[in-house]
This record gives sequence, structure tokens and C-alpha cells, in this order.
Amino acid sequence: MQFNCYMPTKVIFGAGRLGELANLEMPGKKALILITCGNSMRRLGYLNRVQELLSVNGIDSVVFGKILPNPIEQHVLEAASLARKEKCDFIIGLGGGSAIDSAKATAIMVNNGEHTYWDYIKGKAEIKNKVLPIIAIPTTAGTGTETDPWTVITNTNTNEKIGFGCDQTFPLFSIVDPELTLSVPAPFTAYQGMDALFHAVEGYLSLKAQPISDLFALDSILRIATFLPKAVQNGADLQAREQVLWASTQGGIVESLSSCISEHSLEHALSAFFPELPHGAGLVALSVPYFSKILELNRDRVAKRYMNMAKAMGEPGANPEEFIVAIQKIIKSIGLSNLALSAWGVSRDDAEKLAENSFLAMGGLYNMDPVRLTKQDAIEILKAAIF
Repeated sequence: MQFNCYMPTKVIFGAGRLGELANLEMPGKKALILITCGNSMRRLGYLNRVQELLSVNGIDSVVFGKILPNPIEQHVLEAASLARKEKCDFIIGLGGGSAIDSAKATAIMVNNGEHTYWDYIKGKAEIKNKVLPIIAIPTTAGTGTETDPWTVITNTNTNEKIGFGCDQTFPLFSIVDPELTLSVPAPFTAYQGMDALFHAVEGYLSLKAQPISDLFALDSILRIATFLPKAVQNGADLQAREQVLWASTQGGIVESLSSCISEHSLEHALSAFFPELPHGAGLVALSVPYFSKILELNRDRVAKRYMNMAKAMGEPGANPEEFIVAIQKIIKSIGLSNLALSAWGVSRDDAEKLAENSFLAMGGLYNMDPVRLTKQDAIEILKAAIF
């Protein structure tokens, strides 16, 4: 047995713990805070609260507020330029995965602006200068990006949505406060929670899975299956919010110690071409045909793990098909049974170009699959998912 375990992020978890930002040792004197282009961080008072706490701690801050739900390279470069201009020496991502991912990418580019961000992603250039320290403050429960090094950014010129990261893009610390997730509307609670579920599921099936990631993955799956329906049904249920958020944070640990597989490659293709599509919604649409195809192609290899996940989701765990049933049950329980990709403009005619893009942009994740999927397999999965 051989594996590596590197988890450098300090996690500060619990209700009300955002207030500790006023007393924590900071990695610099001036922060660039990244938020999304919507008004929620301001309207809910989260941005003002963070800036006040930083001020108490003697830290100045400036805000970059243009980040899109599916963040793009152009805004990363603009944020890095602002950080240089304002002499910011660390970056804070406040919000969902898009803000925190953009914070990581911006932290790379502040001192490495002699190349484009895409040059680093494509391996055309090497990150030679210091990546600025990163602080993550998630306000959603889904991406787990607060405990992993990965940042997913889209190149709008090539329709490539690619994950990238290195040891320096782990957040220095993350304040994970479930009170900040109470305001998330039910549909997005559902989408984000399913994103967290599939981080754990994919990491458990990945060829990179290891004993430690397996422990976190199965616990994350259990908590989401138990508490996500409760969080969707009653957004004020702090216990449910707390459990789903911890499951999401565990999912980030799974992504760090293991890896996602090609379900994420397929969804990144979907939301690269259809950027209004929530990432979690795309994963939900893909899930049943995707995991059914994996089981069809190599039942013997995945059967035991399917049964273990089914059991974590409340099924007896007597046969691998129960895992597919469990996915269908949780999708129904959170009100997403009738989710249709056509609502975001996706057509079955798009299946071939989406499959091709998934291999082009995120082909590496296909190498992590427990079975070998072909382009034709990917087309069949997409066509089954699109209605």
C-alpha cells in the first residue's frame, strides 16, 4: 500500500466562528476580497461583516466583485491587476466555489503575470514566483474548495473549463461557518449538496482512492443522504446545514487525497458551453446514466464499492444496483426528479461536441475512472441525460 497525504489547510469549523476573523493571525496587511457579481454578499451583510472584522484586526481590504457563477480567466487577470495596483498581499475568497476558486487563481497570477493564466493550466509556463496566501470563507455547501487546492476556471475563447492547482493553492486557513449558508435558497441548496455528494462518490470510485479518502468519502455520503433533504425542506434547520457543510468540506478533503472522475469532465463540458447551468444541476442530470454505464461496463470491479455507498445512503447494500436506486431516491427527495437540461438550452444534438470537449479539456479525469470510458460511451451518457 502506497499513498501520499498532504492536507495543509487549517479548518475553523462551526456556527458563529466567522467572528474569529478579528483575532486570527493574518498572512499580510491588506486583503483583496473576491465576491461574485450578484448582490448577495452585500445584501446579506457578509461582505461588510468580513471587512469590519478585518479592520478590527488591523487589516485593510479592497473588493473585486465581478466573479461569475462559472468564473472566467478574464476576471482572474483583472483581479490580479487590482491586487498589484492596491499592493494587496493576500487574497480572500468569500462566497461559493466560484469566488474561492477565483481567489486561488488570482493568488497565482499576482506575482506570475508574465504569462496568461491559461499558459500555466496548459503547462506552457511554470509558476516560479510566490503564490499569495489564500483565505477561504465559504457561504455555500457544495464545492469543498475550502480544503482542496483546485480552482476551476473557464476560457471563454476555447470553451474549456479546467481544474488546476498545486500545493501553494491550498487555502492557508478556511473559516467554515454554517450560519453563512442559512440564506441559500432551496434549489441551490439542492444543487450544491449534490455537487458535494458526487465529489465523495467519485473520489471513492477513483483509481486514486486511498484508505483515508475512503473514510471521509463514505462519511460525507452518509451525511448528505441523511441531512440534505432536511436542509432543502427547511433552510433554517441549522443542524442540517451544519451536517451538509461538513460533508462538503470532507468532500474537498476527498478531492485532495483522491480525485474526481469523468462525471466531472462531462459536466465541465456542459457548463463551459452553457454557463448559466449550475454545476450541481449538470451533475444530477448526468448521475444516473453515468453511474449506470460504469456498472454496466465492469460490474465485478465496482460492485463492492457501489454496495458500500448504497449502505451509507440507507439501502441494505445487498447488490450494486441499490446505489443507483439510492441516487434516484435522494434526487426525488430534494425536488430534482424533473430536472431537464433542455431548460438551459442543451440539446441531444450537442452530445458529440460535449463528449469531445470533455476529453479535450478534462481528459485526465478519464484516467482516474475505475473502468475505461470511450468517446462513444460519453455520447451515450450525455444523450441519456439530456431531455
